[in-house]
Amino acid sequence: MSTSTQAQFKPKTSTGRITDFVDQRVGGSGILREFGRKVFPDHWSFMFGEVALYSFVILLLSGTFLTFFFDPSMAETHYNGSYVPLKGMEMSVAYNSSLNISFDVRGGLFMRQVHHWAALLFVAAVSVHMLRVFFTGAFRKPRELNWVVGGVLLILSMAAGFTGYSLPDDLLSGNGLRIIDGVVMAIPVVGTYISFFLFGGEFPGTAIIGRLYMMHIMLVPAMILLMVAIHLFMVVVHKHTQYPGPGRNDRNVVGYPLGPVYAAKAGGFFFIVFGIIALVAAFVTINPIWNYGPYDPSPVSAGTQPDWYIGWVDGALRLMPGWLLGLPMEWHIPLPWGVNSLSLNVLIPALIPAGLVFTLLFTYPWIERWVTRDEREHHVLDRPRNAPTRTAIGVAGFIFYCVMWAAASSDLIATHFQVSLNDVTYWLRALFFIGPILGFIITKRVALALQRKDREIALHGRETGRIVRLPHGEFQEMHAQLDDYKRYKLVGFESPVPEEGIPNENGIVTKTEKRRAALSSFFFEDRVAPATPSELAAGHAHHEAVEAGEETKQVSSY
Repeated sequence: MSTSTQAQFKPKTSTGRITDFVDQRVGGSGILREFGRKVFPDHWSFMFGEVALYSFVILLLSGTFLTFFFDPSMAETHYNGSYVPLKGMEMSVAYNSSLNISFDVRGGLFMRQVHHWAALLFVAAVSVHMLRVFFTGAFRKPRELNWVVGGVLLILSMAAGFTGYSLPDDLLSGNGLRIIDGVVMAIPVVGTYISFFLFGGEFPGTAIIGRLYMMHIMLVPAMILLMVAIHLFMVVVHKHTQYPGPGRNDRNVVGYPLGPVYAAKAGGFFFIVFGIIALVAAFVTINPIWNYGPYDPSPVSAGTQPDWYIGWVDGALRLMPGWLLGLPMEWHIPLPWGVNSLSLNVLIPALIPAGLVFTLLFTYPWIERWVTRDEREHHVLDRPRNAPTRTAIGVAGFIFYCVMWAAASSDLIATHFQVSLNDVTYWLRALFFIGPILGFIITKRVALALQRKDREIALHGRETGRIVRLPHGEFQEMHAQLDDYKRYKLVGFESPVPEEGIPNENGIVTKTEKRRAALSSFFFEDRVAPATPSELAAGHAHHEAVEAGEETKQVSSY
């Protein structure tokens, strides 16, 4: 019967007939039906991931246009294009084609700037999205692997940005490659060999631009696409996280289905992002390579900084002293085949800060899981204030990054504010160590203070500013009771208590368990317990309700 019914169905439009033809052969309707029923919560902070995805799509579109005109050759030529100040100057073919795109290809400069601004927005959106996931605890079980995928995406986004930033072969990008060459050569024993093979000979060689070009348009985008596909697949499998609220728990998702509501909103948001990038690219100049000139290894221009996402590595190099505690940071070690230089003043700042940041980034979900002994699945997010230690760790890491990022502009800070460059360096070195500690302490105190304020509002209601005189002459401010939704937001969270070391089957508390107990105390010793139902009932009994109109006022949220 079903076969005869299928045979009788005849779409009336050409689009319907094509769709029916494809569906009968690939079964796409079942996939779309299942995926279209997926529910996505509606919250502004979830848009950062969408911005990253849309920026990457714009990067692919604009990058495809640029590949039609860019020649990654490092062969020497003489410029004969429209930009008069550089006419007749010797330069590489790569730089020459970049100038031609900017001045002689219709719409070329606009597309270059769209590509560059989209790249900056892509890295920024991925970074902010990762911060949102960290501060709300969205990395917890079962999303640990998706967090790792996000970390890989962050590294790949920086790799894509750096490889593309170096392609024009201008003076600014060449100086950046020179720094990379110095870092590679600082690797003991094998560094010089790696540099030789990477650059195809003595720096700058004749092959690096072509190799970076292949990485930029093929390898790195392919890996990003793979990571994006894995990330979206895991989002569908694990279902979306959601913020706490009445009716929301770890067994459901409250929001809109993908089709048609969420798909329509996402489509409109894509064009908004595209429009903003196009508007900025049309009116704000970025990376004016014609001002820098072709790369020449002999001069080093002052006041030049890399893009912000690479600047923190450059800043770490600037902060590292040549001598430390009276010991030189560069050693010449005699070996049987010659003298080898160990440049700790380059190797340490180039590898240690970045290695520390990414090691903690990739391992943190398992560290917190081990400390808390929490094996449950979590689909409801934390408010950052309700996880004060985690929030404080995130802020400390952010300050650690920002100090190095600021150090990449230490020369500009000195010249713009007319202060000593040495003083700027000394202050930034102090902030490198003190800043994260102060940020951790202050953030944790602020988070705990906000928790206490939430507890007070939940128990006594919000202040109305209305002062009444009681029959016995006492003056008292009236408090307005919260509705259930706002009250749930203030009290609906967990506040774990520190755990003592748990003995093993032999009754012994191992050293590992003692370390776990110490970390548990570090995480949860300072805590503000949420108001219990009995406390809420007792607190509300002492305050009169006010008029319904007063309930429309909002409670501040973090």
